Amino acid sequence: MDETIAGDVCARQDPLRARYREAPAEALITDCACTLYDADRDAFHGQVIPGGRRRDAVFDFGIHNAVGGYHDQANPGDLLCAALASCFDSTLRMIAERMGVMVQEVRVDVRAQVDVRGTLAVNREIPVGFQSMHCNVLLRVAPGTPGRVVDQLLKATERSCVVLQTLRPGVEVKADLVDSLPGPDGRG
Repeated sequence: MDETIAGDVCARQDPLRARYREAPAEALITDCACTLYDADRDAFHGQVIPGGRRRDAVFDFGIHNAVGGYHDQANPGDLLCAALASCFDSTLRMIAERMGVMVQEVRVDVRAQVDVRGTLAVNREIPVGFQSMHCNVLLRVAPGTPGRVVDQLLKATERSCVVLQTLRPGVEVKADLVDSLPGPDGRG
């Protein structure tokens, strides 16, 4: 492996890999997001803070016109697609760097299909949720890169992409009503 190619990813990840082998509990992380309530906003618009802290970017969101919204902002489905696209893209580039594969271009385009009759209770036979998601990857690597290496890169990316591996089998999500939550700044 060419050290100039894999230098940054290896330099940042190798100490973490060693530490997590010795202290597996340190590898458990928690990602989060929270919404901000604004009494002046209609039910079709809101704000979400990825990371749950004010210092993070605040994203405005809107609801899709297929369920009555205005679709004038990214909707929650778009944000889910963005999570998969960004995770797959960065995972692919990190693994490519570790493998010494020179990536010249990468673009990940995610599409998700949902039949909204389920969520609108038009037809109770239709499940609520996305029925399918498709991840198209445009990948250009340096000329002369063997096809088997590209195949290995894609397989390793699929295996290591946290969002993709969460979506494929699904994950239990609990929704609990609580009396209070800490504010976006971490205080109650």
